[in-house]
Amino acid sequence: MVVFEHPARSVLRRPLQAFLASAQASLRLPEEVTCLITSDRELRRLNKQFLGKDYATDVLSFPPADMAISYDRAKEQARDCGHSVEEEIRVLILHGLLHLSGMDHEADQGEMARVEKRWRKKLGLPVGLIERAA
Repeated sequence: MVVFEHPARSVLRRPLQAFLASAQASLRLPEEVTCLITSDRELRRLNKQFLGKDYATDVLSFPPADMAISYDRAKEQARDCGHSVEEEIRVLILHGLLHLSGMDHEADQGEMARVEKRWRKKLGLPVGLIERAA
């Protein structure tokens, strides 16, 4: 389920809902995932509250089945990468789902990066977060 808390009017919600359901099923995550699309301000608050980091980020995952995405970050990153905000949200959804499946690119010697790249190709997504950071 995708929940929009951000007032973005131009984003088509049904295709994102369908993408989340399809990606979740493909990754065989057992629980229904809820994805909150919200603001930088809210992501900063969540990041500080749960991880002790006082800054906005693009996506946070909360096992077993919740994630939050900053629409503001997604819009900026989409512009920087030359694709639509919907595509960027899909990239962030995939990244969040991989974290919900137990992966951690900060500690796994590249495993999540390889898996993310493989799934991006299968799902027809542009370059992912881990590759951009490399």
